[in-house]
Amino acid sequence: MNNRLVVVRGAGDLATGILYILKNFGYSIVVTELAAPSAIRRTISLCEAVYEGVYSVENITGERCEAKDVPGVLAKGHIPVLVDPEAKIIQTLRPDVVVDAIIAKKNLGTTMDMAGTVIGVGPGFTAGGDVHAVVETNRGHTLGRVITEGPAQKDSGMPGVVGGYARERVIYAPASGRIKNIASIGSHVESGQTIATVNGESVRANISGILRGLIRDGYPVTDGFKTADVDPRDVPAYCYTVSDKARLIGFGTLLAIQMLSK
Repeated sequence: MNNRLVVVRGAGDLATGILYILKNFGYSIVVTELAAPSAIRRTISLCEAVYEGVYSVENITGERCEAKDVPGVLAKGHIPVLVDPEAKIIQTLRPDVVVDAIIAKKNLGTTMDMAGTVIGVGPGFTAGGDVHAVVETNRGHTLGRVITEGPAQKDSGMPGVVGGYARERVIYAPASGRIKNIASIGSHVESGQTIATVNGESVRANISGILRGLIRDGYPVTDGFKTADVDPRDVPAYCYTVSDKARLIGFGTLLAIQMLSK
C-alpha cells in the first residue's frame, strides 16, 4: 500500500483496467470524465458512475462527486469520478502522477508539467515530449510495453482479432440520431439480428455471439459512429470483467509509474 495520488483522465474500458490495477496496488486515484461518456463496453467501464452515481467493476467502485467531496469519497475506499473534461482538478490536487487514458488517438491537452510523472496511453503521445512515458495499446508483441523515448505505434484503424473476427465484430450506426436499444449487453445475438435502431433504421449484428458492448440507450450518434461490439467466443462473463487487453495495459501503466519513481 502507498499514499501516492494519481489522477487518471478517462474511465472507459481500457482506462478501467488501469484503475483496477492501480487501485489493487494501493494507489489513491481520482478520475476525470466527460459529461456524457460514450463507452461501448460500459458494463466494464467506471465512467458509468457519471450516469449511475456509483458503479462497480470487479472489486473497484467509482463514485461521481464534486471536487469538494473527493477526500470523503477516497476515505470510503471509492474512486472519485469528476465531470471535468479539461482535468482542472489537477491544479488543485497536485497529484504525484497523471495518466491520460482517454484513448482519443491524440493528445487532448495533457502536458509533462501536470505532475512529477505523466503517462500517456496509446497513440498521440511522445515520451520525452509531451509525457514522461507512453504505454503501448496496439495488440501484439508490444502490448503494454513502457516507452520512455519516442511515440507509441500509430493507430492501425483495425479492431483486434477476437475469435477469428476483427472488423466484423464491431457495429456502427447506419444513420444519425438517438439510438434505441432492443438487445442488451450479455445477451446472445445472431448474425443479421437487429440489436437497436437509429431513426427507424436497424442496427444489425454482423456475426453471432455475445453482445459485449452497446452504447447507452438514447445516446445521440452520427452515421458511422461505433455503437456495439459482438464477441464470437460467446462467453457472457467476458461482458462483466476487465479484459485481457485492459489488464495488461494496466500493468504496463503500473510498471511505468514504478520505473519513473526510481
